Amino acid sequence: MATKHDLQDWVKNALVSLGGRGSLTEVAKEIWRAHERDLRGSGDLFYTWQYDMRWAANRLRRSGVMQPVATSPIGVWVLA
Repeated sequence: MATKHDLQDWVKNALVSLGGRGSLTEVAKEIWRAHERDLRGSGDLFYTWQYDMRWAANRLRRSGVMQPVATSPIGVWVLA
């Protein structure tokens, strides 16, 4: 069963699939496309995954995997 800890990898992989950058909506759609079955079977995560993926992105920024908000275009998530 998927957990919120999986979301960091999923966000990173979604951004790779999107060419290294994408809007929140594009990233969410890519995660849904790749992991719909996992999300549907994830219990409570099914109801919170879009919120939790934002926290996953924040952790990716702090670890240097994603660019900081200050250096990214408004509304766009970018891999470092």
